[in-house]
Amino acid sequence: MILFKAGISVIRKIIFLVSILFLCSCQSQPKAETLRTSPDCRAQSNNVLIVGHRGAPGYVPEHTLRSYELAVDLGADFIEPDLVITKDRVLVARHENEISETTDVAEKFPDRKTTKIVDGEKKEGWFVEDFTLNEIKKLKAKERLKSRSQAENGLHQIPTFEEVVQFLLQKQKKTNRAIGIVPEIKHSTYFTHLHFDLEKELVRILKKYHLNSKDSKVMIQSFEISNLKRLQKMTPVALVQLIGAPQEKPADQSNKNSISYAEMVTDVGLQEIKKYANWISPAKAYIVQIDKNQKMIESDFVIRSHRAGLLVVPYTFRSDKEFLPSIYKSENKKEYLQFYKLNIDAVFSDFSDHAFAARKEFEAWPLCSSMAQ
Repeated sequence: MILFKAGISVIRKIIFLVSILFLCSCQSQPKAETLRTSPDCRAQSNNVLIVGHRGAPGYVPEHTLRSYELAVDLGADFIEPDLVITKDRVLVARHENEISETTDVAEKFPDRKTTKIVDGEKKEGWFVEDFTLNEIKKLKAKERLKSRSQAENGLHQIPTFEEVVQFLLQKQKKTNRAIGIVPEIKHSTYFTHLHFDLEKELVRILKKYHLNSKDSKVMIQSFEISNLKRLQKMTPVALVQLIGAPQEKPADQSNKNSISYAEMVTDVGLQEIKKYANWISPAKAYIVQIDKNQKMIESDFVIRSHRAGLLVVPYTFRSDKEFLPSIYKSENKKEYLQFYKLNIDAVFSDFSDHAFAARKEFEAWPLCSSMAQ
């Protein structure tokens, strides 16, 4: 079964990259430019923001208070909790509502395994919406990837979103830093059909802690569209439209006139996103692709997004050998610098310290001549 899942994962990655290359070749934009290695200059004067993706999962189990704190200590400007909801309607931080990969739920509750259809996909496992918060608090987090350290497995609880916010405010006070938060609402349509309202509960907590304002360092993200449009009417905080694989569609787009992610990143699509969102968050391959000859091709995604008035935060930067493209020769700094040079506004990173070190070097580069004049 493990080998089967791994094979499916590889196939999906191949399909994704092929789709990205096809998409870019079909855009009615100037042809993508080959990777520029010089000159080393900055086209922007502002800093690239660093978002601790799930905290600091490169070092400790994701979505734990320990992981969020380490991300901040390693230089992150924002932390990113993914949000799902318990049976008794409490938001908790997990990447998926199926929680067996990142907790010891299978050992603690072996009889609670079940099968569900989530966003049109059949899934087997243990689902957070079947457990009360009291039951969730009996679980301990574990590292999802076997290639990463397992040293802190079983040491940390699953935090509620409210606990994450409380931690954030305490950390701000302790460090005298304006640390931000980028919650992602997971499977909104799925949960809505089960009569859960994640958006309402999220905004309630933001209001409770005086974070529901335009100038608060809060950005709410989703791969879906309708919930972001709804949130636009509920809160003044920044909204982030996540972009999936080109051939896929947002989970709330199920009718015959639904839109794909490929259509969403055309110039017309970007203008539509700008009507309800402030940021766009694509996979890195939308911005830099690797062709069959292992050559790097830069697209004009950032230029077109900025032209539409959207800020850009690509995902996900990982320094592990299994994730870092071999063309960078195990030097993660090169990948960050390449993207920083393309004028992105922020990064989602599993290794905040690596993003921070690269940013420090990037900030020492001179402004490009067009900026300096």
